[in-house]
Amino acid sequence: MTMMGETWSLVGTSIATTMFFWTMFDNYFPDHLRSSILSYGMKLVSFVYPYINITFNEFIGEDSDEYMDLKRSDAYAAIETYLSGKSSKQARNLKAVVVKDSSQPVQLSMGENEGVTDEFEGVRFFWAVKKNTRRTQSISIYPEIDEKRYYKLTFHKSHRDFVCGTYINHVMQEGKAITVSKRQRKLHTNNPSKNWERYRAQKWSHATFEHPATFDTLAMESKKKEEIINDLIKFSQGKEYYAKIGKAWKRGYLLYGPPGTGKSSMIAAMANHLEYDIYDLELTTVKDNTELRRLLIETAGKSIIVIEDIDCSLDLTGQRKKEKKKANDEEAKDPISKMTKGEEDSNSKVTLSGLLNFIDGLWSAIGGERIIVFTTNYVEKLDAALIRRGRMDKHIELSYCGFEAFKVLAKNYLDVDSHPLFATIGHLLEETNITPADVAENLMPKSMNEDAETCLKKLIEALETAKEEAKKKAEEEALLKAEKEEKEKQEDVKVDGCLAKVKEKCVGVLVKDDEALAKEVKDNGVTT
Repeated sequence: MTMMGETWSLVGTSIATTMFFWTMFDNYFPDHLRSSILSYGMKLVSFVYPYINITFNEFIGEDSDEYMDLKRSDAYAAIETYLSGKSSKQARNLKAVVVKDSSQPVQLSMGENEGVTDEFEGVRFFWAVKKNTRRTQSISIYPEIDEKRYYKLTFHKSHRDFVCGTYINHVMQEGKAITVSKRQRKLHTNNPSKNWERYRAQKWSHATFEHPATFDTLAMESKKKEEIINDLIKFSQGKEYYAKIGKAWKRGYLLYGPPGTGKSSMIAAMANHLEYDIYDLELTTVKDNTELRRLLIETAGKSIIVIEDIDCSLDLTGQRKKEKKKANDEEAKDPISKMTKGEEDSNSKVTLSGLLNFIDGLWSAIGGERIIVFTTNYVEKLDAALIRRGRMDKHIELSYCGFEAFKVLAKNYLDVDSHPLFATIGHLLEETNITPADVAENLMPKSMNEDAETCLKKLIEALETAKEEAKKKAEEEALLKAEKEEKEKQEDVKVDGCLAKVKEKCVGVLVKDDEALAKEVKDNGVTT
């Protein structure tokens, strides 16, 4: 026992002496001398300590004093996800991390000063989580940033090339793949730029994307569905192909057709099929082309950027100046009208050139694996440069409901594949223009007493009504056209009569003038 006590006493004295000398060294040695001693000391230690350490900080720019510029490191997040499985099996001190937008909202990771081992291709690695606290005498308004967390990777120096060339890349890819497989897809919308400069402000806000539309439930001809699905799959697997042909990895879709033909459902089905996020871009809140580019930079890959009703979002057809001048003239005459408009006027200065550069210029090549979708009810209003091939690569017309689309809706809403009333409905659909939205509304049961036959009969009544209204409208238009032509014809006859009377009067005047001239010549004795 005496020897044990002496041993601990000696250890304590040694530790105290070491701490004393280290304090003196840290506080009183000049910086340049201290750096030189530490440098040579590390080299000396490397001869007897054959391991290398690599640190991965939680935040990018932690050494900066600008907290606003801090951003969580993608590498740190990928490592945390990669090690989550090993942490739950090996570590004793675990921390529950809340993961947003994930199918597993709670992820277990290592607590501070905890470590786990990993083996890859026969090589063993050691990972540890460390935390340092900033030395500061002031009270910080960002205490979570003052705690500096980082992962430390330790490995034998003989594996340096393998780690730098293969292992770290493997960890990053596996971590991101796990994140993608567990993530909940998001529906984003852009925030007003006046809010961008706030602390932790985001250019995009989002909600979980839960739209249930799929290509199976989409009311469309099967041949067109198959064509679109094949095009989407070809695009999603075309990273090397796009790099080979020298094009940005993106694709444009133009969806056009009357309201209620399923353009929004088509976008949702595309996102669900590819498991992409959606960025719903509201152009009227974008101040100028610079903000538009900044929004593009903040979008992630595996996403669909949507501008719905682009013909209504902004005037991009070259008529803006004329309409603005006309509006200004009207406001000058009636200044109260401007006040009554409220916030409806858009101050956006996004130009056609800026939007073209957004979808097909140099900035469009940032990132990759993006689909850009425009929707419109009136494709003829759009500038030809905006929708040409190469920008909007695929034009998809979503038109009125046909019989094949009706059968999809009948299966969706009534769970019937065939019915004796289908033949009647098929004939009426050939003679009537009705949107899939209207068909779906009539097929949807409104009470527990309505069965499939009741809903189909209700649809037949709606189709017959629509047919009669269309016939009546066509007759009215024909009558108006005939009346207009008759009116124009009568106006032409009236104009011809007026011209004849004017001609007669003109001839009479000429004759009268000739007689007066002859009399004047005779009276004056002038002869010709």
